[in-house]
Amino acid sequence: MIEIPKTIAIDIRLLGKKRTGDEMVFFHLTKEVLKLDQENQYALLTDETEAEKIKTLSARLECARQENVKIVSLLSGNRFMWNIWTLPRYLFLNKTDVLHTQYILPLIWPRRTKIVTHIHDVSFRAYPELIGWSDRLFLSLLIPRSLSRAARVIAPSQFTKDEIVKYYGINREKVAVIPNAVGEEFLEELAENPTDDRTLKEKYHLPEKFILYVGTLQPRKNIPFLIEAFAKLRTHLREYDAGAVDIKLVLVGNRSGHHTDKRIWESIAKHNLGNSVIFPGFIDQNDLPRVIRLAESFVYPSLYEGFGIPLLEAMSQDVPIAAADIPSLRETAYNAAIYFDPENVANCEEKLYTLIVNQKQKETLIQQGRERVRLFSWQESADKLLRDVYNPLLKS
Repeated sequence: MIEIPKTIAIDIRLLGKKRTGDEMVFFHLTKEVLKLDQENQYALLTDETEAEKIKTLSARLECARQENVKIVSLLSGNRFMWNIWTLPRYLFLNKTDVLHTQYILPLIWPRRTKIVTHIHDVSFRAYPELIGWSDRLFLSLLIPRSLSRAARVIAPSQFTKDEIVKYYGINREKVAVIPNAVGEEFLEELAENPTDDRTLKEKYHLPEKFILYVGTLQPRKNIPFLIEAFAKLRTHLREYDAGAVDIKLVLVGNRSGHHTDKRIWESIAKHNLGNSVIFPGFIDQNDLPRVIRLAESFVYPSLYEGFGIPLLEAMSQDVPIAAADIPSLRETAYNAAIYFDPENVANCEEKLYTLIVNQKQKETLIQQGRERVRLFSWQESADKLLRDVYNPLLKS
C-alpha cells in the first residue's frame, strides 16, 4: 500500500513585513525545516498577492526548486478576515494535516487538521497595562481559546513555557520549547573594513562612539528608563572622563510601530538629549551584524521578554552586553552579560559605565558570549520542531 504524503501548512504572513523578532523566528524555522524534510508536503500560506513578492519569498526561503513545497497566496482584507474566513476556507478545501501559526487560531477548521500555535511571549498577560485596551480585550478573549484548542503550543524558552502554564493552566506536556537562534548572516566572519564601516555610518547616520539598543519601541521595552540611565551616564562621564562624554545612544526600532512608547520623546526632551539619542530607523538585515559590531556595548532594558534574540546577535559580533535582570534574558545570555535591575536607574547607569571603563570585564563578556551563542542553532531548533512537534502530530 502506497503511503500518501502528509501536508504541513505554515502561516508565513509575517515574512517581508519588517516585524523583527517574530518574523525572523518564522523565517529561519521554516527555511531550515524545508531543508530537513523532503518527505512531507508543505504549503506556505501568505497574504501577499504580487508575483514579484512571492518570487522573492521563494528565493529567501531557498525553496523554489523543492517539489514538495508550494507558496500559497490567499487574498484577505485584514487579520480578522484571515482567521474568520480566508484560512478556514482554505483548510476545508485543501487537505491539511498540520497547520503551524502563531497566537490566534482560525475560527473553525476541519477535524482532520491539527493546529500548532507559536507563542513568543505572554507580555500582554504579565503587563496588560502596557498595551491598548482593544488589544487587551482581543487577546484576553482569543488566547485562552487558542491555547486550549491547539494540538501543541510552541514556546521559545523554558521561562515562556512556565508563564503559559501559570497564566492559562494548560498541560505542561502540551508545550514544546523550541529555542530561537541567530541567522547565518550573524555567524559569518566579518573582516575589518574601515571603508564599509564609514559607509554604514553615513547610511544610518551613526555616531563614532555609541551604545546600542535593537528592538521595538513598545512600553515593555523600557526605553524611557534607558534614556534616563543614559543621561546619568553622560553626567558621570563628564565628571570623571570628559573625553568619553561624546558617546551617543542609538535606538534601532520603528518609531511609527504599533504601540510605540510616546514617553520616549518626553524623556529625551526632559534630559536635553536631542543630539545624543539617534534613531537610524529600520536597518537592513544584511547590514545589522556590522552595525551591531560598531557599537561600544549593547543594552537591553526590557521589563518582559519571551527570549532574547538581540542578545545572541550582540554576542555573535563580540559586543559586550548589559541586560535587564529578568528570567528569560538570564536563560538566553547566562554568564555572557552583566545584569541590572530594570526599575533601578542608578544600577543600570553603573553597569553601562562598567562596560565603558572596565576593559578586562568587557573582554571576559565577549569571550563568554562567543561560547554562549554557539549553543543556539536554527538547524537544531528546526530538527526539534520536526521531531518533537510535527512528526508526532502527523502520526497521531
